[in-house]
Amino acid sequence: MKLITVLGASGFVGSAVTRALAQQPIRLRAVARRQFTLAPGQAETTVISADLTDRAALANAVKGSDAVVSLLLSDGGWRVAETEEAERVNVGVMRDLIDIIGSDSGTPPLIVYAGAASQAGVPPREPIDGSEPDNPATPYDQQKLAAELILKKATADGLVRGISLRLPTVFGETTAEGANHDRGVVSFMARRAIDGQPLTVWGDGTVRRDLLHVEDVATAFTAALANPDSLVGGHWPLGAGRGDQLGEVFRLVADEVAEHTGQPPVDVTCVEPPSHAPEIDLRSVTIDSTPFRALTGWRPEISLSEGVRRTVAALTTPVHGKARG
Repeated sequence: MKLITVLGASGFVGSAVTRALAQQPIRLRAVARRQFTLAPGQAETTVISADLTDRAALANAVKGSDAVVSLLLSDGGWRVAETEEAERVNVGVMRDLIDIIGSDSGTPPLIVYAGAASQAGVPPREPIDGSEPDNPATPYDQQKLAAELILKKATADGLVRGISLRLPTVFGETTAEGANHDRGVVSFMARRAIDGQPLTVWGDGTVRRDLLHVEDVATAFTAALANPDSLVGGHWPLGAGRGDQLGEVFRLVADEVAEHTGQPPVDVTCVEPPSHAPEIDLRSVTIDSTPFRALTGWRPEISLSEGVRRTVAALTTPVHGKARG
């Protein structure tokens, strides 16, 4: 029975991927820095708590794996990518992983890596589809690209079979006990609305983001694991392809929170962007994931309105007498 190991299994994306894989007849090893509870399913599951920046712990975590899904993210995410610790997690672990499991004999192990659509930098056009040159504009995106290039070189050298799925702006709810909650823009604004605070959007609110629900991200990873051969060696941007205007998204969030709380919708106001805002934050992004869809049959299933409804419902569900958040 195939052994699939998920690194970063308690993260926001990682918990969704492990939940999807747990429904398959496989051996599933879920690895995270802290303890969490994995939902039951068909898979024979093992949960390991480990600091994967420790080479020996990483070697133990991936031993015997047929496939590894790498979903690691340093504490603080993209906001603290300038630190040495972030570089160690975002780049160093990939280097160690390949050194540990890479094989030049037999069938090389499969590595499916969570890259970022923002590795391309300021979008040269809309939509982006992965064919544009990479010009990462932030330390985080530079590190994500560095790890992806390490994976691609190891694939070209025949040591591993690497696939990079470049993620857009991911949003949604977390249901796994002990898993990290979404720290992205939709959940952030939903929490503000729940607290009765107004929502602010930079500019005139027409800047677009390609918002993809975390459950659709999880099915993209399972699709890649099921159909790897045509994907190996490439990077594949994922997206819903809608290009949702942030002003409209925030108004949808305000209305949905009002529906759940019975309070009037909070105001959504436009403000001037701060002078330090990077250009990439001021530009619209939509993603054409047609190549990945054509090779795997994957397609997003959750609409923006349904995804926002589920996100808000999860954040407003009472847990031990208070709202989740």
